[in-house]
Amino acid sequence: MEQTKRPVAVPVDRPRRLRTTEPMRRLVRETRIHASQLVLPMFVAEGISQPRPISAMPGQVQHTLDSLARAVEESIDAGVGGVMLFGVPENKDAEGTQASDPDGILNRATRFLADRFGDATVVQTDLCLDEFTDHGHCGVLDSRGRVDNDATLRRFNEIALAQAAAGSQLLGMSGMMDGQVASARAALDAAGYFDTAILAYSAKYASALFGPFREAVDSSLKGHRRSYQQDPANRREGLREALLDLAEGADVVMVKPATWYMDVLAEVKQLSRVPVWAYQVSGEYSMIEAAAANGWIERERAIVESVTSIVRAGADTVLTYWATEIARELR
Repeated sequence: MEQTKRPVAVPVDRPRRLRTTEPMRRLVRETRIHASQLVLPMFVAEGISQPRPISAMPGQVQHTLDSLARAVEESIDAGVGGVMLFGVPENKDAEGTQASDPDGILNRATRFLADRFGDATVVQTDLCLDEFTDHGHCGVLDSRGRVDNDATLRRFNEIALAQAAAGSQLLGMSGMMDGQVASARAALDAAGYFDTAILAYSAKYASALFGPFREAVDSSLKGHRRSYQQDPANRREGLREALLDLAEGADVVMVKPATWYMDVLAEVKQLSRVPVWAYQVSGEYSMIEAAAANGWIERERAIVESVTSIVRAGADTVLTYWATEIARELR
């Protein structure tokens, strides 16, 4: 007996219509990256005559002043929005005195770039002590070896004034000390640096993803930073830190690392009245580079997808070591 064929149920909605071709997919794309919303982190080292490769971050180097200038010029030509500078000094001490020395490597490099490129890009500086201290912590230690919050604020103020004088347009306060934004803002304003902006590393977690960065800055860290960087398990604490920084006058707030903290990033974006940035840190970079080198993933697709996901989660700007490469691809 012949069975009656039932008609196939016709879908009411056909989302696939908007996925049929690359031009169609491009036309309806919800999240778009622009070169101008990328910032390139860079390392400049004292006492080297040529760029020094960072083995834990394939493709990245510690720059000389000359190679730094060339790389910044390339980033500008590609349309990258700004550069974030980290200094690697030859000599370190307990107070990190090279960080506030006008002739220290970071302030010297800042002045060098600001004089040449200050009208073409946003020259930014990391304001912290970890690269400059012989103990590797982000602050000054007390007699018991603990990070002294308020003594560190005084050092941060001195560094803020030195970096502003060198020409930094935006100070990246990454030390995670309580009250650091309000303290630096007061010091800058008192000295007449009203236009120097503050980027607060608001939700900065004590992450395993910072490992390759330690090589990049020749870190001397002994121990850990869990007494001042946040517990990776805490979401609400990240929001609390962002709210405090907003109340203290931060011009920009940031979540770091980016990829593993997208829930925090999305919630900070919802509550912030200022731009929200995210830092795609060294471990995020190195994992993709390592997997691609082994042929396990498609490198270029993974790079773009990773940054797209950070923007999709709410970042207005992304600090990424691929900034120039991505910007060239977009162009």
